[in-house]
Amino acid sequence: MSSAPATPPTAAVQSPLNLMLTIQPGKNQTVLESLVKFQPAINAALTKIGTVHFARFLVIPGTQYLFVITTYDGDFNAYIQAFTNLLGDVFNGLLSCVDPAPPLPVQQNVAAFQAFVSQHNVPTGLYSAYPDCTVVQIWGNGCAPPQ
Repeated sequence: MSSAPATPPTAAVQSPLNLMLTIQPGKNQTVLESLVKFQPAINAALTKIGTVHFARFLVIPGTQYLFVITTYDGDFNAYIQAFTNLLGDVFNGLLSCVDPAPPLPVQQNVAAFQAFVSQHNVPTGLYSAYPDCTVVQIWGNGCAPPQ
């Protein structure tokens, strides 16, 4: 047994986002169809941003709940800004189906959108097998980004 002091854990570079939204009555099908339609654009944006480890949209069956669940690197505001730049119109369409909705279009209301996402985020812990590694570092170690 070593008598060396334990190294204190470092702050993880990854953060969870668990955005909980309420779909307006009668809009579940619109949301589901939009997610299918825009999934290729969403995936391309996730790769281009280069800070997202995992992302998924989850509509809870039998409810009006839509979750946007991601794990990302870096600053929250920069993360939301990047999505606003690349997927603003997709988010405008989805967010027009939730209640409450942030001020739309999100591209012209970035600070309000950041505040909205922060307000509707359900905080959780996060386990990561690589808590100190960014997406870019993982890609650099032999795991290629999606094509």
